[in-house]
Amino acid sequence: MPLTNQRDYNCKDEELPVICKYAVFSFKRDLADFTAYSPKFTPEYVTALEARIASVSDIIMPRSETLDRKNITKRLYATMSGLVDPINRVSGYLSMLEDGLTISPADFGLTQLRKDLNTRDAEGAISSLRTVRTNLTKYADVLTEQGLTPELSNRFADAAVAIDADNQAQYEILTNRATIVQNNLGLFNELYAQLTEILNVGKILYKATDAVKTKEYTFTSLLKQVRIVAKQEAAVTPEVKTA
Repeated sequence: MPLTNQRDYNCKDEELPVICKYAVFSFKRDLADFTAYSPKFTPEYVTALEARIASVSDIIMPRSETLDRKNITKRLYATMSGLVDPINRVSGYLSMLEDGLTISPADFGLTQLRKDLNTRDAEGAISSLRTVRTNLTKYADVLTEQGLTPELSNRFADAAVAIDADNQAQYEILTNRATIVQNNLGLFNELYAQLTEILNVGKILYKATDAVKTKEYTFTSLLKQVRIVAKQEAAVTPEVKTA
């Protein structure tokens, strides 16, 4: 199989097999029309296409790596959620400071840390935790007088280490996978070529008679639908409530 470093398709790598699955749904439904148009469109053609989609999907993110990423993400979000109580407690101690010593949660880094946790921004949270930990050390004496304990301070230090480790683990998985995808672009381009063939014939068959089906065989419409679904799935991810 010839390899190429040039993508023939104008979408994200992970979007290509999803677009193909959408197209295959319509293609299988309309297979009789396609076969009547050309004898090359057979059940065996469908089987080969679905096998190619499965191969591309597995290259993009194998099941084992998908599970690893889900577990890492679950652990990462649990660590972020675990900072809710420590943030609130330190904010309370800041409000109890006397003798004219005023330190706002914003100056302390807690306000930005809340924002980073709510947006699931791991890198931002790591940076904010660095600020918070610096201030915990700087104001340790006066905060200890209000009730701050070493155990509470360590909650922030431990979270910083855990978030950094999980963020790095996810980065390494995605980076390694991107290299593997790049080395298999020939297969991706072949899949796109087969998709293009189906879409072109679909438009030939239905452009003059069925606007709905024509849309189902239009790449831009399929891509738009894939991104709408992806956005909806991202929107239902629960936030880390930090206030």
